[in-house]
Formats: sequence, structure tokens, C-alpha cells
Amino acid sequence: MAIPTSDSRAATEPAEGSHVPPLRRPRLLDRFRDAARVRHLARSTERVYSHWVRRYILHHGKRHPLEMGEAEVNAFLTDLAVRGHVSASTQNQALAAILFLYDAVLGRPLGRIDEVVRARRPRRLPVVLTPAEVERVISQLSGEPWMVAMLLYGAGLRLMEALRLRVKDVDFERRELTIREAKGNKDRITVLPAGLVEPLSRHLGSWRRHHAEEDAQGKGRVRLPGALDRKYPEAGRTWAWQWVFPAARCYRDRESGGLFRHHVHESLIQRNMHQAVVAAGIAKRATCHTLRHSFATHLLLDGYDIRTVQELLGHNDVKTTMIYTHVLNTGGRGVRSPADRLGQTNPREEPRREEGRS
Repeated sequence: MAIPTSDSRAATEPAEGSHVPPLRRPRLLDRFRDAARVRHLARSTERVYSHWVRRYILHHGKRHPLEMGEAEVNAFLTDLAVRGHVSASTQNQALAAILFLYDAVLGRPLGRIDEVVRARRPRRLPVVLTPAEVERVISQLSGEPWMVAMLLYGAGLRLMEALRLRVKDVDFERRELTIREAKGNKDRITVLPAGLVEPLSRHLGSWRRHHAEEDAQGKGRVRLPGALDRKYPEAGRTWAWQWVFPAARCYRDRESGGLFRHHVHESLIQRNMHQAVVAAGIAKRATCHTLRHSFATHLLLDGYDIRTVQELLGHNDVKTTMIYTHVLNTGGRGVRSPADRLGQTNPREEPRREEGRS
């Protein structure tokens, strides 16, 4: 798909008589990627934003974004809601991507975006498992999927936070986990479950021996965040920076040609979680993120204050954490039904009337 560039209409011409080819500025999407990485956006955010920029340009017949403005943005976002039937969060995500394009890449911030038909934002409560249901689900797992699930439920991690854990961020003595560059590009500290200390130690001990063998063969490096690869070129080989849950195979980097190792792919854990929920006979629509919801809910049920839970989850606003307080009520918002005062558990049934009798 050919996406227009900001300079596709005006390349820099070489001097007369020169054999130097004309210089062209980077393509728009390349500039978009560079701007995202300079601002340390998560790679997943970069991919999603790029997707919405492409959709926006294609929606308007591949016109260049500099030829468009607030009216075209309004039309695109309205079309997403009216014809695309997207959710409110998806529409807001598309808007954030387009605002980033105009502000950070093109250097032309947009004005007011206020004529958009907004998608409806339904208020939904999170799916939460009971402690017994959590135990049934986790008992169906083994190996790395079991350890990841224990971190999701026992430490309140998001799935990618668990998979991006580095060895240096696990403190067995203090039973702490340091979550780096989490949602909102923030660091936080959360608890390492006591029941995970021994199996995780064994797992890392085995992986450390394998890593030493790979390092001696010149492979098995990992990518470092930000510009640390350039600042500390050998750090990617060290044990401290290795993934806690490494992928089974190395991959060859296109730029350097070296062999690197990524962490376990999230689809592997998601697939195992789905199978475990089915095998446990759970009728709820439970996912990996359900274990994080259950972590927060069960802490509140155990009497921990909401500010502590907020810090462990990494929420900016306590209002986000407040949604879990719905489980502190029983029944319909803690209301005791008046029917419970009747004391009738098995009311007398009226005799059936046989056909032909009055």
C-alpha cells in the first residue's frame, strides 16, 4: 500500500553536473516510527497508532495529511462510530493516533475536534473469578504458563508486564517485582507471591545454565530498552538483562545479523489460559486479564485499603481502582431481599389439576 510522504511532491534536486542521486526525506510512516521511539512509546502503541494513521489516510483517498485538517478528522472519527460501530475506547484510540501524527510528526497541531459523533461508552464491570475458581483454573496449567498465571493473579500484573520481566527485576530476598515502563511509561513495585519463589528460582537456575552455554557460542542476546543498546553494547549478553520467560528459539536480527532471543509470545499464554478455563468448567468469559481483576478484588475482600491496591496495580487515578469495590457488596448492591425474611426454602406446591376434572 503506497502511503504519501510529506515530500513526495518536492524532492531535493542535485547540483547541475553532479552525479549524486536526489535526496529524499524519510517516508511519512518512517518519520512516524522515529517520533514514536524518540518519545519512548511502547511498541504495541506504535503499531496501533500506525494502523490508525493508515486507516485515516486511506479513508480520504490517500490524500496527504497536510492537505487535510479538523474537518477530515471529524469525518473519519464519525464514520468509525456510525458505520464502523466501534467502541468509545477504539474511537479515542484512533483520535490519539491522529493527534500524535499532526503534533509530533507533522508539527501542525490540530484545533478543536468537537463535531464528532461519539461512540457510546457503556459502563461494564470486570469479570472476576472466585478464589475457588482461580484455583481450579491455575491447577490446569503447568510450566511457564503456570508461573505466568501465578504472577497475573498473585502480583496483579498485566500479561505483557509478566512476559517482559527481566532477571534483574526479580528480588527473591525482598519478595518484590519491579515492573519497568508499564502502562503510562511508569515503574512500580509489587509483591512476589511466596508460593512462586521456589519454582521460579529453579526455573531461572536452569535457564541461567542454558544461557551461559549460548553466550559462549555468541548467541542469545536480548534487546535493551531505549538507547541502552548503543550506550552499553555488551549489556544484552549479561544475565541480569535476560528475560525471565525467554522464547524457545533465537531470531536473527535484520540489521546486525546477530542472534537474539525474545520473550515468550503472549498468544502461547492466552491459548493455555483459554484451555484451562474450559477444562476447569468455568462458564465465565475469563481471560488472562481476569486474573488481574481477581487479584484486585480479592485484596479488597481481604481488607486491604484501596490506595494500596491502586499502587500495586499501577493506576493513575483511584477512580479506576474503585470499580473493584462492586464485589464488596453482596447481592444487588448489598440489599437484603425482603423475601429472605419469609423463611421459606421449599414452598408447598399446589396439586396438579388433572384433565377432565373441574
